Amino acid sequence: MASREEIMTKVEALIGPFNNKGVELKEATTFAGDLEWDSLTVMDFVAAVEDEFDIIITMNMQAEIETVGQLADAVAKLMDN
Repeated sequence: MASREEIMTKVEALIGPFNNKGVELKEATTFAGDLEWDSLTVMDFVAAVEDEFDIIITMNMQAEIETVGQLADAVAKLMDN
């Protein structure tokens, strides 16, 4: 089981190819506002996260996740189940 810090490191690495604006990543970095991702980018990124961590992020969960930190928390929770 990965620690929260390990999950954050992996999430940040997965964001890299999608971070076209070179935004500095923090816990509070938002996907829509700071990274300016459109829905297609979000879907591609979610697929990469699901593959990396071998989890399924439901559409309802996706709607609630707005920041990098919230995503790391959601991944940790899903990995615990």
